[in-house]
Amino acid sequence: MKLLYSLDPQSSFAKNLAACLNRSIAAHEERNFDDGEHKLRSLSDPRGADAYVICSLHGDAQRSPDDKLVRLLMFIASLREHGAARVTAVLPYLAYARKDRQTKPFDPVSMRYVAQLLEAVGTAQVMALEVHNVAAFQNAFRCINVHLEAHLIFDQLAIELAGDSPLAVASPDPGGVKRAQLWRESLEIHLQRPVGFAMVDKRRSADIVSSENLVAGDVRQMCVLLLDDLIASGDTMIRAARALLAAGATQVVACAAHGLFTGAASEVLNNDCITKLIVTDSVPPFRVPADAMLHNKLHFVSAASLFAQAIRESHYAWLR
Repeated sequence: MKLLYSLDPQSSFAKNLAACLNRSIAAHEERNFDDGEHKLRSLSDPRGADAYVICSLHGDAQRSPDDKLVRLLMFIASLREHGAARVTAVLPYLAYARKDRQTKPFDPVSMRYVAQLLEAVGTAQVMALEVHNVAAFQNAFRCINVHLEAHLIFDQLAIELAGDSPLAVASPDPGGVKRAQLWRESLEIHLQRPVGFAMVDKRRSADIVSSENLVAGDVRQMCVLLLDDLIASGDTMIRAARALLAAGATQVVACAAHGLFTGAASEVLNNDCITKLIVTDSVPPFRVPADAMLHNKLHFVSAASLFAQAIRESHYAWLR
């Protein structure tokens, strides 16, 4: 028996995933107490079930990433205590994934701590979309972990937006080179023609980002697909787009798995140096005002089909 839960009641991602799997979302009860504590319990019998719990760990107006993480941990623990055979955490957005190494004395490695917490409550498997550092993610978890690459669902829309222009894929910083290279290789197979590659220089120290407009790779007369794992303030994407245009690119289409759009991102990204912006539904665009001009260039693709395929494959493998 397979049970699909969502701890994000209004999530469009959860609804899309349930539709892809041709399943209804299993009911659960959540009670919030006056002192800030809460209780979650399944309203379906989980005994012997292969349970999947959807929870995107981004902060929003109601709950912080910490609030959501605690709810997820307690709900998974409850399912295991009441007999679920296996519980998978389905995480469209994994909080704390950016802090995956020590860069200063006494720094935390927050992603490893999140992994330890999830494993401690009996999580058998974790599925996450486009984490900051795939190797760090895979090494942080001892349980089964599945990393899903967002570029697999960007292909069609990105190509449509680019038109007939020669294409290149670019990373906005050295850390994302492998991510961009994988998309470039995938596009070349899909299009049966060469696709260029570029990387924009970026240095960060004490949260101050600097760049010299240095672009490694030839993007002259090309439409550049600029790929990153997430967009927060938007500064990184704008810096990279300007550098690519200065290097001869005809236009820049920015793509990111997670649109956090923090601070003044709506205004920052509403800049002519980026013609279109593509993100997934891992994080709702609640920080982008309804009347923001950014909506004119913002496009969404659902990551539900990627997760649905991963769930089908993991479910059948477990049953065998």
